[in-house]
Amino acid sequence: MASQRFARPIFDNPFLKIQELPGNTVKRNSESLKQANCDPKGTSLVVTRDVDLDTTKNTWLRLYVPRRLTKNPTPKKLPLIMYYHGGGFVYFHANTFIFDVFCQALAERVGAMVISLEYRLAPEHRLPAAYDDAMDGLEWLKTTKDEWVCNYADLSKVFLGGTSSGGNLAYNAGLRAAAMAKELEPIKIKGLILHHPFFSGKNRTESEEKQKDDQLLPLRAVDKMFDLCLPKGVDHDHEYCNPCANGGSKHLDDMKELGWKVFVSGACEDPLVDAARGCVRLMEEKGIKVFKFFRDGYHAMEVFDQSMAAALYDAAKDFVYAASRT
Repeated sequence: MASQRFARPIFDNPFLKIQELPGNTVKRNSESLKQANCDPKGTSLVVTRDVDLDTTKNTWLRLYVPRRLTKNPTPKKLPLIMYYHGGGFVYFHANTFIFDVFCQALAERVGAMVISLEYRLAPEHRLPAAYDDAMDGLEWLKTTKDEWVCNYADLSKVFLGGTSSGGNLAYNAGLRAAAMAKELEPIKIKGLILHHPFFSGKNRTESEEKQKDDQLLPLRAVDKMFDLCLPKGVDHDHEYCNPCANGGSKHLDDMKELGWKVFVSGACEDPLVDAARGCVRLMEEKGIKVFKFFRDGYHAMEVFDQSMAAALYDAAKDFVYAASRT
């Protein structure tokens, strides 16, 4: 096992003991899924509110707005980040405490409105269910008369972003959105924010081999969660797992033509970091402008430890405002 210079978070980690249950589900421990209530009154620096997306699918959205905007009678509209939480497509929710705190800080530190999607989880709902839910969210954004969206969001400056499996979701939803950009107007997507994206493949990368016994996200857990979330009967070189398989998606050309920019972050002690680097190379080969933010640390560290997050928020802010100007 490779040495690990960064202490991993201490919590009831579901990735270390994935337990399948009868009825096509898994055990989800409530202790590791501590939830945060929305805060529409704004007792913190960010106000939050939940809205239904599709009640038949139990999907919904949590909206985040910097409180200072709500006090301004003529607020300046902000870029909007559609955010997708992590958890290997199997665990966690939009209101899971660590992701709620992350989204609050993202809104405040980047200076953006953030909308976090509660999407359907696997194995009950295998991919592409989560991608479908993300597209439902964009359709909602396109047509909504929600007061916060109308008052605070600049729909000409939209970004799709997410952490871990949420980064995978942002990438794959982005491919779909790029292919139907005209149909999504007045939404104008400017780019993607892929925070430690959840990608892998059949062939082991150097970082997967080196960090296969990672104390937070061991390789056996990565493989198991892809087994649980991918369509039945496919291998780990399926496009939902390996973005580089078969030369990548044809819709990367659409992203390039639309002028999208992509921000990709990664950490040196993450077993998935080499897969993220491979995705960067693929996009650059396709002519897409990629902003890279790779540094020391472990998988999704900024979500688990806010003391490590300041540099990420600063880099994401620089990216969002640079990409918004183009």
